[in-house]
Amino acid sequence: MAFAFLIVDDDPDVLKAAALALSGPLARVDVATSPDGIEALAAGRDAVLLDMNFALGARSGEAGLGVLAQLKSAEPELAIVLMTTFGGVSLAVEALKKGAEDFILKPWRNDALEIAMTKAAQATRARRAEAGLTLDEIERRAIARALLASGGNMTKAAAMLGLTRPALYRRLERHGL
Repeated sequence: MAFAFLIVDDDPDVLKAAALALSGPLARVDVATSPDGIEALAAGRDAVLLDMNFALGARSGEAGLGVLAQLKSAEPELAIVLMTTFGGVSLAVEALKKGAEDFILKPWRNDALEIAMTKAAQATRARRAEAGLTLDEIERRAIARALLASGGNMTKAAAMLGLTRPALYRRLERHGL
């Protein structure tokens, strides 16, 4: 069964390299250059590969830890793998304590990245099955979050979800939203 990954990094070269490393017949990979609207972007994914710094010159990892907390609050079952160039043992330990599934340093080895993301995706699926969440329930939650985040603007909500407006309306009707 194919995995659905989301990669979030502000560096287009990192996005391209990670997407290339993870794409294949058993994976669907989408990318985002910022964590804006992350809850809607991550909905329905099996794992998220998340950079820890999004501002020029930032090295603390605080932005990534904040996004990690936001994602874990929205969907505790979702596995998030954090990555950074400026990491040490203390940052990795902090990330793992706050709920990250794994921690990858840039530059990475492609096989190590693929193993980490596959394990993360398997963990997500196991937790979702344990929690009794169906794909329809996950999709319903994602739509509700996108509508809330967009202030009810259907065009923005559809864009956040990667859908057309007609597709969003069909899903709204199907889910009774």
